Amino acid sequence: MKPSRNNFAFIDSQNLNLSILDQGWRLDFKRFRVYLEDKYGIVKAFLFIGYVPTQQSLYTALQEYGYLLVFKPTLTLSEGRVKGNVDAELVLHAMIEYANYDQAVIVTGDGDFHCLVDYLKKQKKLIRLLIPNRYKYSALFRGLASDMAFISDWRDKLEYKKREASPRDGTL
Repeated sequence: MKPSRNNFAFIDSQNLNLSILDQGWRLDFKRFRVYLEDKYGIVKAFLFIGYVPTQQSLYTALQEYGYLLVFKPTLTLSEGRVKGNVDAELVLHAMIEYANYDQAVIVTGDGDFHCLVDYLKKQKKLIRLLIPNRYKYSALFRGLASDMAFISDWRDKLEYKKREASPRDGTL
């Protein structure tokens, strides 16, 4: 049963994607978007992501799945790894949109978001803190156990199942 609320999700895509990959599986972003809507009444899902020009087909697919993409410029580090830190943008957008949603879901295991999660909880605007990996997340969140859920617990429902390969297959 879909909650009849006006709820938004704010998703740290890098933390989500890397945490899931670290566990040996890939998230099906299309299924995850449906899950957010069905379970938490999410009408807007903001996905904060570093912008890499060669990934345009992925961005198009994510938008088709119902995500609102908020891009952060990226840097290529000396070892070739691409870095796009989205923390400030996620917090800023959660506050810009504050009056527009009833409650929020924050998707991250990064303790840099503790102040936002704590504030939303005190204002009764936090539905859930969704942490990608039950076994690896910031200790700052340990006092919020009743507000947390773990995406790793839903692997059977949210894991990307191989089908014909496509750059628009729902994975990052």
